[in-house]
Amino acid sequence: MDECRKSLGHDIWTILQLRLHPEIVKLKQAISNAGKNKLHAVDLAYITPRGRWYAESWKSDLLKSGGLVTNIGVHFIDMLHWIFGPANNVSVHYSSEDCVAGYLELENARVRFFLSINPHHKPDVTDDRMSPYRQIIVDGKCIDFTSGFTDLHRHSYFNIINGSGFSIDDVKTTIYTLETIRNAGISTLNKEYHPLLYRLRL
Repeated sequence: MDECRKSLGHDIWTILQLRLHPEIVKLKQAISNAGKNKLHAVDLAYITPRGRWYAESWKSDLLKSGGLVTNIGVHFIDMLHWIFGPANNVSVHYSSEDCVAGYLELENARVRFFLSINPHHKPDVTDDRMSPYRQIIVDGKCIDFTSGFTDLHRHSYFNIINGSGFSIDDVKTTIYTLETIRNAGISTLNKEYHPLLYRLRL
């Protein structure tokens, strides 16, 4: 894609909508104000339930979509890179068709992540079964960014039309990390695994 855009003299725009989410923008500013030398502790749960259609569509096909970690995980991996810098180390503790969990050492953070499309993996079973659950805990402070997604795509397209969208240059580091996660073997569980993973690995 990069070679094509250079040969044609055009750009390729990407939809990195979490960079426009109000809660994530505030977090980005807070981390920037904390300074480059601080190493943050992060737990991220990103659960977006999908129906049976998902397994029957091209999105579940590894060769067409890159699988779960690329198709859905691209958004939170990009968000983490945008806020905390590139990944220096990647570990995968669990990987299935509906869930991937692991650990990232970023420039300014140590991240335990849990990605799932299975509604039974949500910690709160009292709410709507198919509603999303997106939570990030940074240095003990919890930020719920489950809501606020309604207009993010529209804002993304507006920025692209006005020439201020995100190009593939903005997402290259994320793509490399996603590739590393996809190709990683399963690591032995240690103290760095996400708490939501515990019941899946018993």
